[in-house]
Amino acid sequence: MSEFTNHKAKRVEKLVELFRLVIQEEMTSKLVANYQQVIDLAGPADVIEVVDQLVLLQIPMPQLKKGINKALNLLNKPLQEFPYAAPTSGSFLDCMVQNNEQIDLRLKAIRPLLKVINQGNQLVKNELKDKFTDLSRIDLHYQIKENVFFPLVEKYMPDYRCLQVMWSFHDDIRRNLKDVILLLDSENFDIKRFNRLSGDLFFNIYAIKFREERILFPIVSGIIPENELNALIPESIEIGFPFISPEILTESTNTATSELSGEVDLKTGYLSADQIRLIFNHLPVDITYVDENNKVKFFSTPEKRIFRRTNSIIGRDVKNCHPHESVHVVEQIVEAFRKGEKDKASFWIQMKSEFILIQYFALHDERGNYKGVVEVSQEITEIRNIQGEQRLLDWTT
Repeated sequence: MSEFTNHKAKRVEKLVELFRLVIQEEMTSKLVANYQQVIDLAGPADVIEVVDQLVLLQIPMPQLKKGINKALNLLNKPLQEFPYAAPTSGSFLDCMVQNNEQIDLRLKAIRPLLKVINQGNQLVKNELKDKFTDLSRIDLHYQIKENVFFPLVEKYMPDYRCLQVMWSFHDDIRRNLKDVILLLDSENFDIKRFNRLSGDLFFNIYAIKFREERILFPIVSGIIPENELNALIPESIEIGFPFISPEILTESTNTATSELSGEVDLKTGYLSADQIRLIFNHLPVDITYVDENNKVKFFSTPEKRIFRRTNSIIGRDVKNCHPHESVHVVEQIVEAFRKGEKDKASFWIQMKSEFILIQYFALHDERGNYKGVVEVSQEITEIRNIQGEQRLLDWTT
């Protein structure tokens, strides 16, 4: 089978074949032997490409995840032995690894209590609940990956769809942690369900840790400049590392983005004037901005405006845009906002068959200086009638 192991494309093709047999539950020990040579030479990049191809096949996610778990077990040894230099101390990837070490310590502290509770001693329920509650901060680790790390990886790694599978495992862990904590808090404690949930938790958390450190991080460290990875630290600190407190590296300046000609630097992205206008005008609200000098500076033009606006109000003093009977209320709001006494005012009115929510928000810059007020009006009749939950897409409602 050497022709399949000497060339990555052919090796990946054979690995996809192997994974599909596992996913379809058609793999036997005899068949594994036929793939042993390609298994032994598998590396992190191969796994990423294989999973990417499997996702493109639109295999149902539960079936895909179950099969990947089994298939990666076959590749455990070569992935463990794949040469990989540890991240630089204090770097973004090092912070992620340090966090994993803290997760591991918490899992190890839980193990003895699992044995005790299975011996019939439910007096440890509260201690277990506290430890699982502490462990649930792992959600922040996953939030950093999903909202800060993954977007950068997607820019550099064309076969990024393995991240979708990893994210799905994150959600499984979050859900199981929540269920375990609720179960430990319940008077009707079901030890069988508890063992199943906690077993899944341990398996998935350790599986994700392994896939981060032995598959994803080695590849990322080779394709993304370290300074761009380290530029993720400030945003990650904003979310909050759950179990460590890293420092922002002085060289962590974001070189991943730069101001483009004709675009506005919004600090969280760059948009053209046309894009800004489209965003404002597609929001289901009326927006009007009055600056710190009480002059109307902007209003949006959504498809359906609640209150009529014309360009003639631009530059007009806000007190001249309201009838005499209500202008004192506007002045009262603006003055309270300017003094910092209040930062929001809300009103709601009935207009024929529509229920309108009108809100005013004070604007202040980073130094606390008053920068005006934004008025947001929204027709909320449909929102008021929402009940229950709708988690699935249904365009018929």
